[in-house]
Amino acid sequence: MRGFSLAVAGLLGLSLGACRSDLDRLGRAPVLTPIGTGLNAPREPLPTTFGAYGPRPSYHSTWSPASAELYQDPRARNVGDVITVAIAINDKAQFDNATERERSQKSFLGFDFGYGVSGLKDSATADTGIRSGTSTKGQGNIDRKETLSLSVAAVVTEVLPNGNVVISGSQEVRVNNEVRVLNVAGIVRPRDISRKNTIEYDKIAEARISYGGRGRLTDVQGPTLGQQVFETVAPF
Repeated sequence: MRGFSLAVAGLLGLSLGACRSDLDRLGRAPVLTPIGTGLNAPREPLPTTFGAYGPRPSYHSTWSPASAELYQDPRARNVGDVITVAIAINDKAQFDNATERERSQKSFLGFDFGYGVSGLKDSATADTGIRSGTSTKGQGNIDRKETLSLSVAAVVTEVLPNGNVVISGSQEVRVNNEVRVLNVAGIVRPRDISRKNTIEYDKIAEARISYGGRGRLTDVQGPTLGQQVFETVAPF
């Protein structure tokens, strides 16, 4: 009983906290995140197979291997460089699956016996039957279409030992009381970067692209906090 009371109190505390945060936004436009928030892209440690390339010999040349190309190559390659990511997603997936399973089983058991004592006879018969059956039928249909076409500038946040770079960037646009947020992150191979310092999204390894928003329209379209809590704890 005490545990149930603590759980109820916790849910009430979360609800009141959420309501307070919602009340604080009344009459105000959504707040944009500080610049540099999108540069902190979390990632798992790289496998040990990613070895570092050895330094290229310069042979007493006046040209440093760490500097840019001879004719000022604009491609991003160092931490802090900016690169343009072109996102053009036009995917469509459709699946239609149907399964049907049926199984029946029948067992029968019977026996007879008889006896006779001093001229008396008697007999007995017993029958036993067991019948079971199962039936399963399922059908699923998925029809999804996604279209997204835009560009966003990202920043090189890390240079990996093998020369590849990790990029991360975000973009926020506020129109009236609605904010559209675009985040992009991943690993880029320098040779895939074009001469215009752009790269397509399908050439980004471990790409993480998210496009969403926040504001009054998003809040109205989604379920309320109480409904989310109820759907989470409801057993049926």
